[in-house]
Amino acid sequence: MNSDERKKKFQIGLEHFNAEKFFEAHEFWEEIWLREAEPEKTFLQGLIQVTAAFHHYQRGNPEGTELLLAAGIVKLSRFPEDHHGLAIGKLRSVAKSWARALGAAEDPGKEALPRLERASGSADTRPTKKKTKTRARR
Repeated sequence: MNSDERKKKFQIGLEHFNAEKFFEAHEFWEEIWLREAEPEKTFLQGLIQVTAAFHHYQRGNPEGTELLLAAGIVKLSRFPEDHHGLAIGKLRSVAKSWARALGAAEDPGKEALPRLERASGSADTRPTKKKTKTRARR
């Protein structure tokens, strides 16, 4: 999968996530995850686990939701607050709140389902790898 395909699939997954189509988001991101190298493989796995958790919530499985949130939070904690132009710190915070609530047998409710927002000042969700220019020495 080339960089443009990866970026497009990631964006489609993001759109599905924000439309609360968590299963679909998970599917797009898993296609990338299967071919990705570390450390991005771990980032995507954490994102997929959080996404799958909310799919479990929609299907009425609070225990599965809590377990997947915990697993995803651990993986996402390895990455900065703003990663690939996304507010990952905010997503982690929301996921932790959900996990605590579910652990206390409380239901945050469908209206509290998260959105994956862009980081402040960011227009890109997945930067392409930078190419370095070399100058010929004279």
